Amino acid sequence: MREWQRAPKGRRAVIVAGARTPFVRAFGELTKVDTIALGVAAVSGMLQRAGVAHRDIEAIVWGGVILPSASPNVAREIALDLKLDAACEGRTVTRACASGLQAITDAVQSIERGEFDVAVAGGSDSTSNAEIKLPQKLVHALAPLAFGKATPKDWLGVAAQLMPLGEILPQRPRIAERTTGEVMGEAAERMATRNEITREAQDAFALTSHQRAAAAIAAGRFEAEVVPVEAPGGKWVHADGLVRGDTSLERLAKLRPVFTKGGTLTAGNSSALTDGAAAVLLMSEDRARAAGLRPLAAIASWAYAGVDPADQLLMGPALAMPRALDRAGLALGDVDLVDMHEAFAAQVLSIVKMLGSDAFARARLGRDRAVGAIDPARLNVHGGSLALGHPFGATGARMVTTMANELVRTGKRTALLAICAAGGLGAAAVLERID
Repeated sequence: MREWQRAPKGRRAVIVAGARTPFVRAFGELTKVDTIALGVAAVSGMLQRAGVAHRDIEAIVWGGVILPSASPNVAREIALDLKLDAACEGRTVTRACASGLQAITDAVQSIERGEFDVAVAGGSDSTSNAEIKLPQKLVHALAPLAFGKATPKDWLGVAAQLMPLGEILPQRPRIAERTTGEVMGEAAERMATRNEITREAQDAFALTSHQRAAAAIAAGRFEAEVVPVEAPGGKWVHADGLVRGDTSLERLAKLRPVFTKGGTLTAGNSSALTDGAAAVLLMSEDRARAAGLRPLAAIASWAYAGVDPADQLLMGPALAMPRALDRAGLALGDVDLVDMHEAFAAQVLSIVKMLGSDAFARARLGRDRAVGAIDPARLNVHGGSLALGHPFGATGARMVTTMANELVRTGKRTALLAICAAGGLGAAAVLERID
């Protein structure tokens, strides 16, 4: 493994601020607010609260999964809609559910290489505005007609190609692995079985997520980071819409499996389809201090990993987390907080079990001993995606924002973040509070 590169003195990229929209269920209050508009709301609210002028932003790096076909470079569209300086460059990245974190680490690298001093990074997704794709059979049949003059004979030829008609009807989008055909919930069911994660344990973890998120909201923990969004018609959305602090184990136990017959994954212990955006303001440390802005935290290290999607699709964090810790010169027991994306309760509990396993360490990490045990009291202290929701491209920036604020609020030193992603990908990062 290559030696981890440290930033030159004064060029360390620091997190100055972060903000996000409310996270709401898809096809709910923000149905008619697309991914670009969600990004505009998050970035605009963040800059206003931070007191940073639009003209100071030199770049936007944005993450997304459900990209609009007519304007896939969402980053540049956000810059244009906000009327930032025309020279503000924008690029959009995608690494499935880790896209928001990818955008942030890309921006960190660019700042530390000296490409720019001030950047916005984050991500957004609107499942409500996912485009329904026409079958390729229909596209291929009609393409010749769209590019030339068609005769009646041409039309008859096209009609013959379209039979049977059932094959040309638009299909409901299915979030499945291209290589395996398996949806993520089916893969998580296999992980639950293989790692002996019970339905009761999954429901208990989901309940804790909702209770902690509800407690954080009641205590005002998210007030500094959630900005309201105006929906068409003038209605303002101010708060997260998925948290259920009043749920119970009894209610969760009544829910039916949703992915496989007789399975253990339900709507209660799986993250919901969600609309939302999150943004982080990054600066070189010298620039931030010169502007009189207090750096909150820096990303001390990060790591990305890949596994065979046909094996355990969502186990990537178990490989990425120890790499990020090694690069930061830390052991798992050294970090104060652990924040893990909750795609499914089964996935989080599987990762926790892998990290605590000597056998897994020997087989998959080339280590003699387990990475270590995670104290439940340090894991997802304000809940996670099971309760808050998961707009695919936004989750990484939400986690970075919440953990940076939590480190400053509590005086703790470090937080380890981890995200699983489609394609057998995993991501991790270590945040370090700045004095």
